[in-house]
Amino acid sequence: MFKIAVLISGGGTDLQSIIDAIENKEIVGAKIAAVISDKKGAFGIERAKKHGIKTYVFDRKEYKGRVSDEVLNLLRGKVDLIVLAGFLSILNGDLLHEFKDKIINIHPSLIPSFCGNGMYGLKVHEKAIEYGVKISGCTVHFVDEGTDTGAIILQKAVEVLDEDTAETLQKRVLVEEHKLLPMAVKLIAEGKINKVGRHVSLKA
Repeated sequence: MFKIAVLISGGGTDLQSIIDAIENKEIVGAKIAAVISDKKGAFGIERAKKHGIKTYVFDRKEYKGRVSDEVLNLLRGKVDLIVLAGFLSILNGDLLHEFKDKIINIHPSLIPSFCGNGMYGLKVHEKAIEYGVKISGCTVHFVDEGTDTGAIILQKAVEVLDEDTAETLQKRVLVEEHKLLPMAVKLIAEGKINKVGRHVSLKA
């Protein structure tokens, strides 16, 4: 059984997309072994509990710079993949080394545009609108020592409409996130991802 941990900070809609894909048998032979939040009261924890998934909270205000260490202590030797689904804490230290190429993140833009420090949530879409891009979207990528700098696994483009606000663009990008993230998890769980340096391809 391919075991997954999902890390969240908020409502957990991306988490829900993975739960649904597993329950609908779109992802076979995998289970979510743990859901971890870095924020007390995050609704994503309630989503997990509703589906009988073990939950843990390492509130970043309480744990400060120790969140990564706590996650590592909890997950070491217990999961095959860590999925960041709207997780706002920046991972660092031994966790990144022990889970090298086994941590993925979903970001609401076409990396390398509108990413990096301070670029999360609605801020990403505000910047896209402000810049006047015609295409935005979402990206699933491996996590490394940088912020949104890991190798890209999958991307999906979303047209930016003339009448778009950050909120309307966010809603349409989120629809694609809920397709792209489970797809990436499925490919990794099935061993179909081949990574050489920054280049990720599907195995034949």
